[in-house]
This record gives sequence, C-alpha cells and structure tokens, in this order.
Amino acid sequence: MRGEGVKNTAIQLLLAVNALVMLFPIALMVLSAFKSNAEIFDSPFTLPETLDFSNLLHVWSDTEFVQYLLNSLVITTSAVLLILLAGTLAAYALARYTFPLNASLYLFFLAGLMVPLKLAVIPLFVELDTIGLLDTRLGLVLIYVAMGLPSGVFIMTGFLRNLPGELEEAARIEGASEGRILAQIMVPLARPALVIVAIQNAVPIWNDFFFPLVFITTDARKTLPQGLTVFMGEYSTDWGVLFAGLMLAALPITLVYILLSKQFIAGMTQGAVK
Repeated sequence: MRGEGVKNTAIQLLLAVNALVMLFPIALMVLSAFKSNAEIFDSPFTLPETLDFSNLLHVWSDTEFVQYLLNSLVITTSAVLLILLAGTLAAYALARYTFPLNASLYLFFLAGLMVPLKLAVIPLFVELDTIGLLDTRLGLVLIYVAMGLPSGVFIMTGFLRNLPGELEEAARIEGASEGRILAQIMVPLARPALVIVAIQNAVPIWNDFFFPLVFITTDARKTLPQGLTVFMGEYSTDWGVLFAGLMLAALPITLVYILLSKQFIAGMTQGAVK
C-alpha cells in the first residue's frame, strides 16, 4: 500500500509539472496581451500594472484580424463537417456490412495515415491550379478533408464495430430504412467518437500555417496563422498587439474543446481510439 501511494504521488507530481510547463507560455501570452512593449521588456513575467485593452481594440478594429478569423472559421467548420459526414458514411459501410472490397477499402484509408500530405504539395499545387481552385477557400477545405478523412474513418470504424448488431436488427424489424438506422441510432451512439474526430481535426486545421502559406496569396483569404504574420514588422514588432492577436486566435478553439471535453473524454475511455 505504501509503495502504491508513493507511485501515485510521483505520478501526480509529474502531471503537475507537465501542466505547469504547458500553461506557462499560455499565461505569459495572456499577460503580455495587456501590456505595452516597454512593460513587456521591462517585466515580462509580472502582472500588468493596469488592464490596458488598447491592444485588443487595435487588433479588432484597426487590422484585418476579423477577416482572418472569419476565413479560419469558415474553412475549419466546413472541413470538419465534411470529414464527419464522409467519414461516418464510409465507416458505417466498412463496419456494418460485408462485401468483397471491404478489407481493401479499409487498408486504402489506413494508407492515408502513413503518407504525410505535405509530401504531395507540388502535385496538389498543380492540380488546384489546373481546376481553378488555387488561392480559394474551397481548395484549402478539400485539402484538409483529404488530410483528415483517413483518421476519421479509422476512428469511426473501430467505434461502430463495437456496437451490438441487435440494434440494427430490431430497427429493421420495425421497418426502419438504412438511412434512418444510421441517423437515429448509430450516429447518437457514436457521438463520443464524432467529438474525437472533430477535435482531432479542428485543432490542426485551425493552427495550420503551411498549406495557407503555399496555396493562399490574396490577403482577404488568409487564415489566422498566416494573417498574424503581418503583425511582425521587418525592423520592429508591436509585441503587445501580436500577443493580443494570438490570444484572440487561440480563444475559439479553446472554448470548443472546453465545451466538448466531456464527450471527448467519454470517447477516449470507451475505446474509440485504439
């Protein structure tokens, strides 16, 4: 018993240290958002002398931050919804039906997990240019869907396979169509897995800098990670404004995770990710 207590204490201390390391830069960013440049350099690790909201007001009203925010919201939301829709349909077919190409299709989606999409950036650039989707939000959405669909199918297939088949049989006896079985029975039961897929894809899409940098050139179509680079000058940078922009950029995805955290944890504990 004593050894078990020491082990648990060591684990708690390790988790506390890890939490401190992870939260420290976030706290520093939030504090710096309410400071002037002089105060940031003079006392970077202290509380601001006064709550100065000028940096936040400057970011919101005097820059293109709102446009960048809207672009990120539209692209992230559209990509995640398409991943959930296509991933659920594909996973339902793979998990609940037996047909000759079942295993081959499943391996095809798994192959997408092993090949980084960034390796195909040149063919993607040529392809988007050929079909007229270069420098468009739709082009970015399609890339993100292709990037997130393999993991979505993998997670949803593993979850749906564990659901009892008696649910479908009972619904079919009552005369329910396949679409109704999927929408009213399978999808509600698979909600924890859907949340996992949504968060797992929303976070990297929201924070992605690489693909917008390659495929977006018009300032009005830039996403937040790319757009925030305009706050950094060639010879000088207003760090208070930059930190304010970073804080506002991190806020939406943080709120989404907090709101869906219970479903996320439920999905993890039910074995949706193996």
